[in-house]
Amino acid sequence: MQIVSKRIPLDGTNPAVYPACTRSAAPTQVGTHLRGGGRTLDRDASMKTMTAPRGALLRGIAACGVALALAVLFAPSSATTQDKGTLNPKPLPPLAKPDDPATPAKELFGRKTAPAPLQARTIGFYSKGCLAGAVALPINGPTWQVMRLSRNRNWGHPNLIEFLERLSAQAPKTGWHGLLVGDLSQPRGGPMLTGHASHQVGLDADIWLTPMPARELTREEREEISATMVVAEDRKDVDPQVWTPAHVNLIKVAAKDPQVARIFVNAAIKKALCRDAGSDRHWLGKVQPWWGHDYHFHVRINCPSDSSDCTPQPPRPADDGCGAELDHWFTEAILHPKPSPPSKPKPGLRMADLPAACHQVLLAP
Repeated sequence: MQIVSKRIPLDGTNPAVYPACTRSAAPTQVGTHLRGGGRTLDRDASMKTMTAPRGALLRGIAACGVALALAVLFAPSSATTQDKGTLNPKPLPPLAKPDDPATPAKELFGRKTAPAPLQARTIGFYSKGCLAGAVALPINGPTWQVMRLSRNRNWGHPNLIEFLERLSAQAPKTGWHGLLVGDLSQPRGGPMLTGHASHQVGLDADIWLTPMPARELTREEREEISATMVVAEDRKDVDPQVWTPAHVNLIKVAAKDPQVARIFVNAAIKKALCRDAGSDRHWLGKVQPWWGHDYHFHVRINCPSDSSDCTPQPPRPADDGCGAELDHWFTEAILHPKPSPPSKPKPGLRMADLPAACHQVLLAP
């Protein structure tokens, strides 16, 4: 099958990925494996129980300037899978009753713009906790760039930052020029105003399924560019015009890191990994199919040894996950679910729902 010739050019100048008006920016990196970036958001509570899937059926097409990307919609939800950032982020207005126990915790943590000056530790579970002593991933590194800077979500436990720097250094050896990094956590972790239900304790990171270009992206590009869809439109496999051995190699290297607890990907991506892995398959067990995750893969690392209040997630099964577990994701009920009846939105987490130590994190100067 002649696939390579049909793939989107990986030359960093494709106008369908990078805006033509900014292609002349002076390169600060050197490489050949390039593609535009993108991200999706996990909207589940803990990535342990199943909910109705939201299939992404529309593809973002980039264009020059502010309107360079079309939002891709998850059906039946009206939320966009690739939310743009902004060049002019504005502070949120003060809360009228910040001490009211009924105030959602996301409103409180979402207004914290700096980390708590405490000893670094994660508190609670990945979808119900907070983060003390967070460290920021620098927005530029030799082999990574942080996206959607206006979100201020490039914070994590030091173990997560070290993992990302380690993975990005290995990326070029796999055929992947460098990482485009999406959301980690907020400065103090905790529930977010938009997007994620997890990413609360500084141990989760979204890595775009598109390589870093051979130049430093502009601020506008970091807020605006969208991704190339990795999953085919029928949701049953990856798109052969997009999928490359480098995708497999990068996820494999990430999964083999001893700090990694699991990696969430779309079921179609897991299917491709199972097919392309060859005889070295033990790492596949860490890769878990999940809704969405067709523009990025989501890495979750283990609880740090310095964080006794961190609640670990049960380990993945010992097998490679390429059998019955994966087959379930391609049943008719999953690929084409019946519409669910309308339901009232669930109330967000309150401070009383979080570990008691999160009060100290929130109130720290």
